[in-house]
Amino acid sequence: MSKSVLSPRHILIAAIVILLWGMNFVVIKIGLKGIPPFLMGALRFILVAFPAILFLPRPKVPLKLLLAYAMFISLGQFAFLFSAMAVGMPAGLASLVLQAQAFFTVGLSAMVFGDKLRPSNLLGMLVASTGLILLGTASISSSASQVTLAGFALTLCAAFSWASGNVINKKIGVTNVLSLVSWSALVPILPFFLLSYIFEGGDVIVQSLQNMSLSSGLTIVYLAVAATLIGYTLWGKLLASLPTHLVAPLTLMVPVVGLTAAWVLLDEALNQTQLLGAATVMAGLLINVFGSKLATGVRRIFA
Repeated sequence: MSKSVLSPRHILIAAIVILLWGMNFVVIKIGLKGIPPFLMGALRFILVAFPAILFLPRPKVPLKLLLAYAMFISLGQFAFLFSAMAVGMPAGLASLVLQAQAFFTVGLSAMVFGDKLRPSNLLGMLVASTGLILLGTASISSSASQVTLAGFALTLCAAFSWASGNVINKKIGVTNVLSLVSWSALVPILPFFLLSYIFEGGDVIVQSLQNMSLSSGLTIVYLAVAATLIGYTLWGKLLASLPTHLVAPLTLMVPVVGLTAAWVLLDEALNQTQLLGAATVMAGLLINVFGSKLATGVRRIFA
């Protein structure tokens, strides 16, 4: 039975997930120094799928939905995200801009399922869009404008892919999260290898595998085991034991960890425009999640 409050155990689990997912972006940035993005994707999902699928039952999901989920959540999201960070998207900003998936999810759900958009959703989208424009403007005006702008656009594509996967996940309904993640990981392996061969080259694949450093190997392990298998399993436990409205807002802490870790570990500093844009995006996310409750509370006070 679901509980209505966060227990110390729930808080600990949430903190672990937030830390794992927040650090994920710094780890990706480090790993890309030795592994090209598409090859990194292929290696990640090999380790996600094997040996997990040998011990987990295939999820009871229609094949077309399983394929669609994997193509958006696994292939699309991470092909765009890894590419974005490979061409210059800072780890901290990537963790923040990727949260645009929340607004894409709301919009797509409204179109697909007829979900009604609340005023707080629309206001949150408007505020966050303003923040994204500020971040994009900062990218254009930076000394590495082309690369940074490309990374910014690719990160938005990753967010849209994630949101599309969320909509498909909603159509799938409740299922074993670990089984779904592990079995769906089979789907993007071959496409990632094909993309790597086409865009990165066979020689690069061979050299990367032959000369893989310890840090690159640990990156793959972290992305597959810590961020994916452990992270999604713990997140699934939270969703199963608590109301969604208590769990979903916790993801707002992921970019906080991502931005802080990137600043401390990678020395990624934001200029004034980027800081303003980041704060505006966070404000939009907060309005989207809490705006309706805040408005209800205000109406009760003045009623």
